[in-house]
Amino acid sequence: MSTRPRVLFVCVHNAGRSQMAAAFLTHLSEGRVEVRSAGSEPADQANPAAVQAMAEVGIDIAAEKPKILTDQAVRASDVVITMGCGDTCPFYPGKRYEDWVLDDPAGRGVDAVRPIRDEIRRRVETLIAELLPVTEVTR
Repeated sequence: MSTRPRVLFVCVHNAGRSQMAAAFLTHLSEGRVEVRSAGSEPADQANPAAVQAMAEVGIDIAAEKPKILTDQAVRASDVVITMGCGDTCPFYPGKRYEDWVLDDPAGRGVDAVRPIRDEIRRRVETLIAELLPVTEVTR
């Protein structure tokens, strides 16, 4: 792993779960982690309920655009976290892979998205503790 860990979040539409996870990791790591997100079948825009749920915790993802998953994005990452994208994510030896089983926020209102958002934040906080040395976290 490089001195600055590189994490890729992948879900089908790159409109909800992976966008929220990327935003939390960027925000909570204060830029100490290089963060990407992508989808196997990207939507046209971020999920409005996810945008609203993140705004409630002070993180603006309204301008984020869903992106297509590329082989290059996977190759450039140290950690690849999938969220319901099945077998569409390329596998390369030497990379750390995790599959986060989370409800899909697609088509749900903000009340249903809040618990998903909160679970993503919890997992991102755990990921940060694993990726960054204690001296980095406590600065």
